[in-house]
Amino acid sequence: MRDGIRIRLGSSADSAARLWLNRATSSAVRAFLVMILIVLPSVILPGIGTDTKQIVALVALFAGGLVFFEYNAIYPSLIEFRDGAPYNRIRYLMLLAIVLLLSVIVADREDPTTVSRLIRALGDVVGGALDFPYSPVRLATLMLSDSSSADQVQDIRTAAGMAYLVSLLSLAIFVIVLKMVGWPSTKSAFNVWVNLPTFEPTAGGDVVDRLERDSRLNLAVGFLLPFVVPALIVLLTSGLPADTVTAPQTLIWTVAALAYLPASLLMRGVAMGRIADMVRTKRDLKLAEEAALARPGDDRLLADDDEDDDL
Repeated sequence: MRDGIRIRLGSSADSAARLWLNRATSSAVRAFLVMILIVLPSVILPGIGTDTKQIVALVALFAGGLVFFEYNAIYPSLIEFRDGAPYNRIRYLMLLAIVLLLSVIVADREDPTTVSRLIRALGDVVGGALDFPYSPVRLATLMLSDSSSADQVQDIRTAAGMAYLVSLLSLAIFVIVLKMVGWPSTKSAFNVWVNLPTFEPTAGGDVVDRLERDSRLNLAVGFLLPFVVPALIVLLTSGLPADTVTAPQTLIWTVAALAYLPASLLMRGVAMGRIADMVRTKRDLKLAEEAALARPGDDRLLADDDEDDDL
């Protein structure tokens, strides 16, 4: 018996160590991918100084450490849908594509190549097509001050058009993938509280109603954000200095944020709406099972038992 206990303890320890190693390895890979995303513009852009590279490396190390500890922990505290693939994967690929394309477009100004010229020409076409009155691309160009040159306005138009195109395509792919795979599946385990660490289930009110309310709020904010932010910048600052906005690193990350944040909020709204549907479906199934167990025939059986006891 002691040998059996030792074998079980040894096998459980091995499985726990194997599980921790797998989690740590996947966390390290995710952290490395995030670090690549952050340092990507500094690698592609020509003429980046040493001080800038050091600052970017420090930010990349901090972001990579945060991602590693969040994914390696049993219960995350900030990152949502940690176990809800493909939510974070599509968001990461969207941001990676935006940063990569914008870096190539900006690098074309000083070090043009065949690929960069092709991508920039595509960005010019997309930016011109999306530059109509009250569009996000038009509002992005209006953020610049009146002293901006035509080339600077064109740079913003090209970058914004390409970034918004990628975000729209990513959003469409996200919705299609969710429909195809049936995410989140009611047949497999999906821990709502682990995948939504910032959502407080005991704050009051029905959980499904709160999830649906948060879903509608994220959808509304994500839709209005591309229109509200440029208007607020123009209203509060009377236009940003063109030399500051069109600086390589600033242009890339500013336009990437303008396109990524609304799409990310829209994805979160769609995901929370589907989670609300999943919770409602499971709740209805549980209520149906309880109602089936408490059918009228059980009452007759209980009455017969009581009569026997009386006899």
